[in-house]
Amino acid sequence: MQKLARETVRKTPAAAEFLASDDTHFHNADACPALVLNADYRPLSYYPLSLWGWQNALKAVFLERVNIISEYKIEVRSPSLTLCLPSVVSLKTYVKPPKYPAFTRFNVFLRDAFTCQYCGSHEDLTFDHVRPRRLGGRTVWDNVVAACTVCNFRKGGRLCDQAGMFPRQKPRRPTVYELHDVGRKFPPNYLHESWQDYLYWDSQLQP
Repeated sequence: MQKLARETVRKTPAAAEFLASDDTHFHNADACPALVLNADYRPLSYYPLSLWGWQNALKAVFLERVNIISEYKIEVRSPSLTLCLPSVVSLKTYVKPPKYPAFTRFNVFLRDAFTCQYCGSHEDLTFDHVRPRRLGGRTVWDNVVAACTVCNFRKGGRLCDQAGMFPRQKPRRPTVYELHDVGRKFPPNYLHESWQDYLYWDSQLQP
């Protein structure tokens, strides 16, 4: 695959010149990521938002892997080519997302909306085994919840009944789509106007 990519760039002289050009002249380019959509025009990921740096976005354009949907007003130049940086691109080939996400600490926090499942705090999060490991509890989706360090220490190695502490929601394995729905509640600090039509954040629609 890498060999094919190198050959494709060589067959496009303008692309090769541009990709080899000095990006130190493009002072604002690094602040212009491209939103990456699947072939169905949905973001590949909501949290973290699927973004590519401008170099990767342009490489994908030259390799004919994506379509340019929208562009920034910022141009980049090579000796023989001037281009507007893409702000939104879509894959030409649909990538089917897995039904279930990987079991990671980050995805546990995302499932639980970065909220302690015992007190509701958003600070100093770790994770807690609902059934303690010393009692045979496993590190799996349906036995792990996000918990602040205070609640984690308070519960210790006790069962929920013993500690009088119960998770706000029963832990379970989420689907990728469920994590996407949670991720939409945490938009990045900056959203370019060209992304708005493709990001379904929980905001009030104008009449």
